[in-house]
Amino acid sequence: MKSLIVCTDLTKEYGGFRAVDRVSFEVTAGSVTALLGRNGCGKSTTLRMLLGLTAPTAGSALIDGVPYRELPCPARVVGAAITDVPGHPALTVRAQLSLVAEAVGARPGAVDEVLRTIDLEEAEYRRIDVLSLGMRQRLSLGCALVGSPRILVLDEPANGLDPDGIRWLRRFLRSFADGGGAVLVSSHSLDEVQRTADHVVVLDRTVRYAGPLDGLLDDAHASLDDAFHHLLDGAHHHEGAAA
Repeated sequence: MKSLIVCTDLTKEYGGFRAVDRVSFEVTAGSVTALLGRNGCGKSTTLRMLLGLTAPTAGSALIDGVPYRELPCPARVVGAAITDVPGHPALTVRAQLSLVAEAVGARPGAVDEVLRTIDLEEAEYRRIDVLSLGMRQRLSLGCALVGSPRILVLDEPANGLDPDGIRWLRRFLRSFADGGGAVLVSSHSLDEVQRTADHVVVLDRTVRYAGPLDGLLDDAHASLDDAFHHLLDGAHHHEGAAA
């Protein structure tokens, strides 16, 4: 499968502090890749560099072969949801999606299709400021989908979702990938990642592991939670011993 996201030696420094250190990984079409790490590990900075929101100190981040800022119509290639829902709180769900659709040149009927996909048809005339956190998460995903992208970049999309919403998200991401799309998703829910992801990238400012999910699991660490903590704690132990 073609690699639709390629990060190579991606590095970001702030006043001498290296927040992201030579991060390299790929996300292929037809797969869900989870970006994992503890707080402060560089996940958000990596996503922001990928989406052209933060300039890297070194290295490169390519989407479909070019930097995000060089995509002729980015929202038609990559749908991103890494912040709260954009738009004025007084806008309705439909109005917000319609504004995004107009801005990205979405095809006719895209708003109605997205409303069905994110299961917000019954809430389409509610104002954003009265939506529950879970509904806002769905709307944020909907804004990312309006341009019919082939790639999704999502930051903690399960936040605020109830168990039914989490199951819905899992099915959606799997269906999107099975249809040939590529998904890069950051998450704190290791149990959900184990149910959803094909590949994982474990960050601790640098890459501690990048590869198939099964490559992290073995008889001793059958759960992703165990494998994740063993990997990071082991890396810190070896660094401390070397120092």
